[in-house]
Amino acid sequence: MSTSAHELGRAGEMAAATFYQQAGYAVLARGYRHGRAEVDLVVQRGQELLVFVEVKTRSGSHYGPPETFVSNRKKELFRLAATHLQEELNWTGDIRFDILALTQLSQGFRLELFEDAFY
Repeated sequence: MSTSAHELGRAGEMAAATFYQQAGYAVLARGYRHGRAEVDLVVQRGQELLVFVEVKTRSGSHYGPPETFVSNRKKELFRLAATHLQEELNWTGDIRFDILALTQLSQGFRLELFEDAFY
């Protein structure tokens, strides 16, 4: 039975949250929105680092690596949402933008993390 793109995306975002939690991060928000901008996942490590994560999930690699599907427009919107959330939280620590690329395997996902993927 095939999985819809929406279901695949949700499963990928759940796997991404678990990945960051296991690495010691706290999940602050999933699907954070500000206007037309959306950040898939916002995680925090202690009081020093806030990470905005774009989760890209694909069922295979026949269209290219998932991380290559983040457009310049998406990056602009991502930064806009990040700026708004920093103001909302009165955040003064460091921030980072990650892309977490997930490719569906027969059992789970292959994850590839791109820290500081853009500025």
